[in-house]
Amino acid sequence: MAKVAIVGFGLVGRVAALMLSKAHALTIFEADDERTLQSVGTLAAAMLAPMAESVICEADLALKGLESMTLWQTLLAELDDTVMFQQQGTLVVAHHQDKGDLLSFQQRLKPLKEHSVSVLNATQIGQFEPELTGRFTQGLFLPCEGQLDNQAFYTASYRALLKQNVVFHFNVSVSMCQQSVNGENFDWIIDCRGIGAKEIMQDLRGVRGEVARVYAKDVSITRPVRLMHPRYPIYIAPKPNHEFVIGATEIESQDTGPVTVRSTLELLSAAYTVHSGFAEGRVLALRSGLRPAFKDNRPRISRCGNVIEINGLYRHGFLLAPSVVREALSEVLL
Repeated sequence: MAKVAIVGFGLVGRVAALMLSKAHALTIFEADDERTLQSVGTLAAAMLAPMAESVICEADLALKGLESMTLWQTLLAELDDTVMFQQQGTLVVAHHQDKGDLLSFQQRLKPLKEHSVSVLNATQIGQFEPELTGRFTQGLFLPCEGQLDNQAFYTASYRALLKQNVVFHFNVSVSMCQQSVNGENFDWIIDCRGIGAKEIMQDLRGVRGEVARVYAKDVSITRPVRLMHPRYPIYIAPKPNHEFVIGATEIESQDTGPVTVRSTLELLSAAYTVHSGFAEGRVLALRSGLRPAFKDNRPRISRCGNVIEINGLYRHGFLLAPSVVREALSEVLL
């Protein structure tokens, strides 16, 4: 049994802790409090979309995303609390005037093993999502995709690790020196700070994401829906109890300020064009955050002595975290 420090208790830190907690003695250091609201993973849609993301990433990363689908099911099965996990595919739609954007998206999809995209007409869209019947005449179905409930995962993972006697230090700044964290020696140190590691990783940048979380009792969409649009393509990810996470893909900005009025109007207006039931929905939260990314937008694993750094998951955090963390830890701790 090794004595291991995990620095950063966001998404990557939690996945690493769950993978290691049964075999090693863990101590977790986190700059935020136990709610970890500064973690960008708390506002994510947590879509597991290897085929859709293949449009903007290399094929090997999309395949890692497929691996993560299975790894997520294993991780979630070990938690005491139920966390919604769904693998019912993604529906991609576009209004008639945006047919070109849908076609461009389809042409850029990369093949993923035996999985293939299906082209849908209006009737078929209604068969997948009855409440969208008559709203769209064209669409795509990506069968291998899914999602999970990010907020439930954050809560359940913390509770599970508490029961396993993991030691937590919240609201602390971290000083790492050789084999120690804040003066305490460890066999291994896993640096999972995300954008918090920018001071030591000069080539790390933040990519802004903005989302709305909405309660809409009149909407019963059952799977993630992506709307192709030339100005503001959005995604709508249904969560339990008629809650929906509505967001856009990304903004190349390191601004940490609140969500702008323009983004709010675009997100919610686009969601309304998908389903008019959002008009009477209640906005539960409007949040923004910075995803950590390097210039090539690929995750990076680096090791110096007994320190392992895992960072740069970009917009693929939930999609890639289990696969990337397993790769990072497999030779020395798993």
